[in-house]
Amino acid sequence: MNKHSQGVAELFRASRLIAWLLLVISLSGVRSSGQETAPTSGAFFPVAVWYSGGRARAPMMSPRDAKSAVEWGKDLDQIKSTGFNTIKCWVDWATAEPRPGVFDFENLNLLMDLAHQRGLRVIVQVYTDSAPDWVGVRYPESRFVDRSGAVVNSQSAPGYCIDHEGVRAEIIKFLEALSRAANRSPALYGWDVWSEPHVINWADFSYLANPEFCFCLSSQARFRRWLQAKYKTLEALNTAWYRRFESWDQVQPPRFATILSYTDYLDWRAFIDDKLGGDLKTRVDAIRRADSTHPVTSHAAAPALLTSPTDGYGEPDDWTMSGSADFFGTSLYPKHSESTHPWAYWMLAAGLDFTRSAGHSFGKGFWIGELQAGQGATGMRIADPVTAHDEEYWMWQAVAHGAREIAVYAWYPMSSGFESNGYGLINLDGTLTDRAIAAGSTAQVMARNARSLDLARPAPAQVAILYDRLSYMVGGSQPSLSDLGNAERDSLLGVYRAFFEKQIPVDFVHPSSLGGDHLNSYKILFLPYPVMLAESAAAEVKKYVAQGGTVVAEARLAWNDERGFASPVIPGFGLDEVFGARETLIRPDPEPQLVIQPSAGLPGINAGESIAAAAFEEDLEPYAGGRVLARFSGGGAAVIEKTFGRGKAILIGSFPGLAYQRKHDTSTRQLLLALASGAGVTPEVEVSGPGTSQLEVRRLISSDEQLVCVFTHSSDPSQATLSLRLPWKVKEALDLMSNQDVTVQMEGEVTVLHKELAPDAIWVVRLKRQ
Repeated sequence: MNKHSQGVAELFRASRLIAWLLLVISLSGVRSSGQETAPTSGAFFPVAVWYSGGRARAPMMSPRDAKSAVEWGKDLDQIKSTGFNTIKCWVDWATAEPRPGVFDFENLNLLMDLAHQRGLRVIVQVYTDSAPDWVGVRYPESRFVDRSGAVVNSQSAPGYCIDHEGVRAEIIKFLEALSRAANRSPALYGWDVWSEPHVINWADFSYLANPEFCFCLSSQARFRRWLQAKYKTLEALNTAWYRRFESWDQVQPPRFATILSYTDYLDWRAFIDDKLGGDLKTRVDAIRRADSTHPVTSHAAAPALLTSPTDGYGEPDDWTMSGSADFFGTSLYPKHSESTHPWAYWMLAAGLDFTRSAGHSFGKGFWIGELQAGQGATGMRIADPVTAHDEEYWMWQAVAHGAREIAVYAWYPMSSGFESNGYGLINLDGTLTDRAIAAGSTAQVMARNARSLDLARPAPAQVAILYDRLSYMVGGSQPSLSDLGNAERDSLLGVYRAFFEKQIPVDFVHPSSLGGDHLNSYKILFLPYPVMLAESAAAEVKKYVAQGGTVVAEARLAWNDERGFASPVIPGFGLDEVFGARETLIRPDPEPQLVIQPSAGLPGINAGESIAAAAFEEDLEPYAGGRVLARFSGGGAAVIEKTFGRGKAILIGSFPGLAYQRKHDTSTRQLLLALASGAGVTPEVEVSGPGTSQLEVRRLISSDEQLVCVFTHSSDPSQATLSLRLPWKVKEALDLMSNQDVTVQMEGEVTVLHKELAPDAIWVVRLKRQ
């Protein structure tokens, strides 16, 4: 390099440093912790599209050549002009460290420079699952091992087990080097360090029967360390597992089911949850060593509400993961090729509320790591086309549920692999689609209103639903022991839908978030399908009722504890005294009926009315103080209410949540709503008018504004009247899409909006405080 070139390079580095320092100042105290703090005056709402230079699909990288700067620049110009303000690029370990300690970040450097020149921000997605081959050569014992003993040789994926100390150290060194390189650019906005976390990623082992990972020596050793921290002594472990180990070296993860205790399996699944959270923290901490400013995130393949914690590839717990990063989010593919049918609108809402709730428990928001951009395709399994309306609707749904970022996947369709030509926002030849135009226009509206979006948070919920992963594990590793299908998931969805359809916000809560005063913000807590419960969770439920809360629990409450042991009395852990009843008999019945008693006094339900439930009739014996609200058709007590402390506990001897999800009987919804009404739950939004039965209203609130997001899910037009109970009077109202004023009326203390809505309409109104 000559002296002139050196001077230009030094000047360029200086200018980048100044820009970077300005960026740090602008973000100081806002982005680093992930806490939902107030934004700075220069609010920025990132709406990104996945693009990493050229047409290569993630995590592959396009070769860089003399034409790359021009060609990639043209793509970025198109992305910018379409309406996006951010790109999400990716770096895969195999390409970026081809030899040990030799790092090649030139693709990233070029892309970030090109993005900065165009005023685009950059989120960096990291793939360590795509590992260099030299890792396997250097650490041959780090290969993944199935529970059958089968050893996996990586084929670009799934890489090598991070439980191996050598592999973990190499990953940390790589991430530290990457962080140092990327953090030099003023275009950097944030990080996503783990795409769709599992124990093992991007590989499918159809030749293995019910594969489960990882059973390599390093994972076994880590499991033993986890057990030692939990049980302290080998004697305590032997007691818990009903074993006779003579040394810790003899302890191994369970590989099969027996008729005896399955406490070992429960420990194994809890370990996998903790391990995934710990592995995420390892990645976050490595990035943090060179970057203390930009948010570090990760995203699940789907909200855990819709998956099973017993999956052998290792499905993460959204709460554990949310506690390990600044933000944790999800991929969102409502028309994925592997879905049996497109997601219904209530399912999309439930998934988003679930992901939001996990972050909310830590005072954080959430990110959409991947939002479907184009038609799902996996080989010749091709899903319904994605429309321009789909794209706009999904983006506004994410924002209406409180997402703090959206990353659309991807700019180009997949250029190779079994997803070839799927999931792209534009065509592979570079021409725009109506989807791209709609997504870009939506991104522009969000950018114009970035400050309002950054200040606003979802309206607080009065209703909470407990999500407990233990309930999926009754019987241990033998899902065939139940013929109820996905009863755990459907029970949660059924309770959620009953309130969703009446515009009543709902939070999901987790056993780990039950302590302290977290529950006290809710008027009612539902325990769907609560057949297995930890003693600590039972104690928090008892405390919540004693302090004035209302709890509604379904059948077989705390039947098994966290060790898989049956309670001598059901409900267990003394909850029978709280709920004022105990189980005397349980019988299978696919469609039991709950007959409301004359003394029930439930609003909106008449005496003698039958309520649809599901799966079982659990006859209940009332204790003193227990009031029978409903009986089964055979006469046995079916629903008991008891005052306990300053609150109420209601026990239902069947599964109404499951029934409502599968049968959608309005009587079941009315029961759940009536119980909530009795606890003081009052809707803050009411919808009326012709054609509004499938209308959805979400609200984002701040001290001086509310954003009212309205979605119609009907194929017919509607004439909607929205009645809102606001804490202040409205000064002005603006339609964010059209940028036109909206007429507001007052009826007493209620704010009223009227709107004729076309089929599948989206209407977003900003209300400003007087």
